[in-house]
Amino acid sequence: MHLNYHFLKFLCPELHKKLKDFSLMECFSQNKDELVLGFTSVDSSMYIRANLSPANTCLSFPDDYKRSKRNSVDLFSHCIGQKVASIEVLPFERAFTLTFHSGNILLFKMHGNRSNILYYHSINELPSVIFRNELIEDNNLYINDLKNPLELTFSRFEKLEGNAASFLPTLGKIPRGWLKQQGYIDASLNRKWELMQEILDMLDTPLYSIIKDNDHYNLNLLPSENSVYATSEPIEAANEYFKYAIVHQAFDKEKNGLIKNLEDQKKKTSAYIKKTREKLEALQQSAAPSQTADIIMANLHQIPQGASEVELFDFYQNKNISIKMKKGVSPQKFAENLYRKSKNRKIELEQLGKNLSEKETYILELEAMLEDLRNLEDFKALREFAKHHHLAKDTKIQQENLPFKRFEHDGFELLVGKSAKANDEMLRYFSWKDDLWLHAKDVSGSHVIIKHKAGQTIPKATIERAAELAAYYSKNKNESLAPVIYTPCKYVRKVKGSAPGAVMVDRESVLMVSPKGP
Repeated sequence: MHLNYHFLKFLCPELHKKLKDFSLMECFSQNKDELVLGFTSVDSSMYIRANLSPANTCLSFPDDYKRSKRNSVDLFSHCIGQKVASIEVLPFERAFTLTFHSGNILLFKMHGNRSNILYYHSINELPSVIFRNELIEDNNLYINDLKNPLELTFSRFEKLEGNAASFLPTLGKIPRGWLKQQGYIDASLNRKWELMQEILDMLDTPLYSIIKDNDHYNLNLLPSENSVYATSEPIEAANEYFKYAIVHQAFDKEKNGLIKNLEDQKKKTSAYIKKTREKLEALQQSAAPSQTADIIMANLHQIPQGASEVELFDFYQNKNISIKMKKGVSPQKFAENLYRKSKNRKIELEQLGKNLSEKETYILELEAMLEDLRNLEDFKALREFAKHHHLAKDTKIQQENLPFKRFEHDGFELLVGKSAKANDEMLRYFSWKDDLWLHAKDVSGSHVIIKHKAGQTIPKATIERAAELAAYYSKNKNESLAPVIYTPCKYVRKVKGSAPGAVMVDRESVLMVSPKGP
């Protein structure tokens, strides 16, 4: 209700008392949607700080304001040096005027995301200067057009059939919510009139309080038991609301964003742990592929050529079993593939166990981080926390302009191409001959580059992490184990006329890893 007529009608008389005969000595802007007006008298000063950001419009009235030496521009020069004659709210309107003794007027139009400050030579003229130039329609706004006198009589109420919004459009969300809680919608006309008189009485004798609704703060003129701040002074209420709405709300939003980020990571990690445990248990309980290969090799003479499925005697379980063969592959070759899979099975079991242990440790770290984060109470500590735990996000501009995603491991920078074309651009413009290049073997996927550091050898753990990313951002993403090739960038070259992302590699090494995303 900080922009509501029912608040402004108390705020403006107090501002009038404070600023009458004060001279406007400076008027400037340091931010796109903020205007600061500085008033002085013989022995005191006062400022009006109007934050007209569409996201959160509000006013504050500090006694002092330190102007920045840079990025500051003077505005409304016609008003400088003029003395304030009066400050008055417009009837039943979210707007008020600051009139100088000269007859010049500043109109504060507090219309939410379309709020503006306009300068008039006189009340019967159109504005000559407006603060937010993008609100073009304000150039045709007369002050008298905003005045909206209303008759708050029962006869008018009865004629409108008790429609609260039509009878008193200035009520606002909180008073309307109060009426609804009192059963206004289904009440009789006389009961509605009683409730309307009750709400008007409360609005005419307000106690200003600040209440929190989820991540947002609201200025309330009605009695409230859950306020975070309360006062009987309207200027004090406006100043405190400014602090809560601009500073505290921004802090809460940033903090809750970090909490959500960590909770999402915890949820994903919990799901990964559950899935990995199930997979590990299934692998441990299932027969090794080498057993099936032994059965095939022992019964080669019984397998018809080109068979897609055969029934053979399983001497491990002492019974016949059905085995599906691979189309177009000979029984000997199929058995060879199974023996190779069996060798990889041991590696896979070890890798799954390692991954599970890492994730279980990580989820404990996340829980500790969440506990620490919830106890933070100021921006400085929040920013240090985000920086220490690498939770600060890159700006959208950086993300859009770069052809790669950027990660970090053990102090080394990892670059992952965003597309085939981006892979070429990253290799051409963002790699050096001593950087390490990685790519999933024999499938399409992102190029990954580990940036070289002079005098430092890239740790094996960092190469493995980069390989996990290369496998994750490839067609092998859903495989348990995937081969990844790696080599210094000096051995990777682009062949003229080749498809985007296609390269020739002169020397390579192969690493088996489990695909793992960020």
